[in-house]
Amino acid sequence: MPDEQSTPVVLINTFRLEAENQAELIALLVKATEESVVTAPGFGGATLHRSLDGARVVMYARWQSSAHYEEMRASNGSMSALEELAQIATFERGTFAVVCEFQPSDRLASRRDP
Repeated sequence: MPDEQSTPVVLINTFRLEAENQAELIALLVKATEESVVTAPGFGGATLHRSLDGARVVMYARWQSSAHYEEMRASNGSMSALEELAQIATFERGTFAVVCEFQPSDRLASRRDP
């Protein structure tokens, strides 16, 4: 079993909110990510999604390891952004190891050890 602290991870955050607050939440997430996350060591990219009904926003981010992610959380101003987010949304955070990746026209998936 690989060392969980050094294995690449994906964070998937699901935010639930009132539809009228979706644009504000997206703006907060974009600002926090652009100002402090994108330059953090170990950051591998992120994608932000909005539900068409306005009730959810989902963001996933790739990190070289959970240790890199925890280092970023401890070293920058992300806590103030979380406080702002908590005013308009609830969220569930999950950290995941990649098991398989699929691409168009792949006959076999790229698998990683669980």
